[in-house]
Amino acid sequence: MEEKGVAEEEEDSWEKTEVRFAINKYEDIFSDFDPRPLPQRGFSDDFLSEAKRAALVKEENINFIFMVPKGQRDIKKEGKIKERLEKYFNKHYKIIKDKKDAMVKEGSILTIVGIIMMMVATYLLFKYKSDSLWASFVIILFEPAGWFIFWHGLDNVFFEPREIHPDLEFHKKMANAKIKFVSV
Repeated sequence: MEEKGVAEEEEDSWEKTEVRFAINKYEDIFSDFDPRPLPQRGFSDDFLSEAKRAALVKEENINFIFMVPKGQRDIKKEGKIKERLEKYFNKHYKIIKDKKDAMVKEGSILTIVGIIMMMVATYLLFKYKSDSLWASFVIILFEPAGWFIFWHGLDNVFFEPREIHPDLEFHKKMANAKIKFVSV
């Protein structure tokens, strides 16, 4: 087995952790349609989708690097942008994580309610069989409703969170990313 050279190891490390964006000016990161000053302006959809595309294939500890032309660098603006990015990704990570947690909690409750409804239907069927019109009606109502609520709850616990997992993963990686600006 061959040993990797230092240059190959650095290349592998770069491939796994770094996301680089070449920008001509700081405004490239922000939406053209947002007239607010830079500290409040929303981020560009193009920037966010490219960042997501690039970040999802990287490992957990990302170095997010903006490459800015030498003459365009402004350390003060860079500090504000870095702060904005950190706040944005932390905020959205928390929002998406809370949404996922709420889905799982709601799904768990629905699953338990479905089981209880099926147990009530089973008890009534066992206890009254077809002796009572009221018991028959409750059995007919609770049995399919219990199954529906049970499976809907399991869907909320296991499948719905999968749909938001890529967004959650992206915002988590970006919330923990080291953001740097470098001259080119």
